[in-house]
Amino acid sequence: HVQLVESGGGSVQAGGSLKLSCEMSGYTYTGKPCMGWFRQAPGKEREEVAEIRAGGAARYLVDSVKGRFTISRDNAKNTMTLQMDNLKPEDTGMYYCAADHKPRSNCPSPADFGYWGQGTQVTVS
Repeated sequence: HVQLVESGGGSVQAGGSLKLSCEMSGYTYTGKPCMGWFRQAPGKEREEVAEIRAGGAARYLVDSVKGRFTISRDNAKNTMTLQMDNLKPEDTGMYYCAADHKPRSNCPSPADFGYWGQGTQVTVS
């Protein structure tokens, strides 16, 4: 039973920083899955912010976070982080950690991530 648990959300002023963490447990494959961070702002659809493959290759899918957010992972600890700097009010939302349901060479499409965390709230004012 795979579980993803996020932590690190909170309220900050514009220009501030937050670091989100995601801890994965119960993943039984030998290889590691692609993992990603998604967010959903009030009244908007969920969007994928960034993803990182097992080997560490990262991709940012929202132009406005490039240069401000950094995704990373520690495969030995089964954790993933999202360092968010120079936060803006438009970054406000619920942030979710997600993982592919099996190891594969590329990340899945956003709709095909198989495992999800409960989310952590980020509020920027």
